[in-house]
Amino acid sequence: MELYASTSYELAERLTKRYSTSFSLSSGLFDRAIRHHIYAVYGMVRIADEVVDTYRGNDAAEQLTALERDVMAAIASGYSTNPILHAFALTARQYGIDESLIHPFFESMAADLTVTTFTQQEYTRYIYGSAEVVGLMCLRVFVLGDEEQYQAARDGAQKLGAAYQKVNFLRDMKADYDELGRVYFPGVQFDSFDEAAKQAIVADIEQDFAIADRAINELPANSRAAVRASYYYYHELLQQLKATPASTLKTQRIRVPNWRKLALLAKAKLGA
Repeated sequence: MELYASTSYELAERLTKRYSTSFSLSSGLFDRAIRHHIYAVYGMVRIADEVVDTYRGNDAAEQLTALERDVMAAIASGYSTNPILHAFALTARQYGIDESLIHPFFESMAADLTVTTFTQQEYTRYIYGSAEVVGLMCLRVFVLGDEEQYQAARDGAQKLGAAYQKVNFLRDMKADYDELGRVYFPGVQFDSFDEAAKQAIVADIEQDFAIADRAINELPANSRAAVRASYYYYHELLQQLKATPASTLKTQRIRVPNWRKLALLAKAKLGA
């Protein structure tokens, strides 16, 4: 079983690096002892994202339900024939990632199959399930099962996850609308999206970042530099979005150049 477990974690790492260059860069700053666990979390999340964002079958809802069922079964038994789920299950069992975090995640993923506009209450619930609980899953790993540390840091982890998700929504507004017919921000219509609406969204994200910024300094050394690097990247992306006219965000996707990502990574390393 050791060979299967190590191969499963290697596949989770490969999946992570193929899908996210930005996360791949910062993930190298995690302590080696926990790095594979973070890849396992990302791998499970990525598979669910694939079901709701790129799979076009009429049975997408059934596929998602089956995936959640398979995840929970793998955690219960400590085994899955799906290597990515096997890696996640081993990590979840070791660090206490349970249904209280996993079910809200799948609830939010299911919303992507039917919901195209959100009320404020729906938006808050969606952000919690799609992003905040992922931050909490990672936090479970960072604190190595220490419940007191987990409770002390959970607000900051949730705010950071929320900020990242909202930045993604703002950056990907055009693609979400064109390809999926979605506008995540409550009360915002794509056609009438203007500078005032954009600045209100930016101000909300900045509040999340302010809370998360303070919390990062309290993270264990095994994860602080990596999380700080991702914070730098998303904060930089937010500044670019803030400086970009709302009309431009409706026509193109803003990105941070690779040279700048490397500079931010070096900054996080030096800070550590």
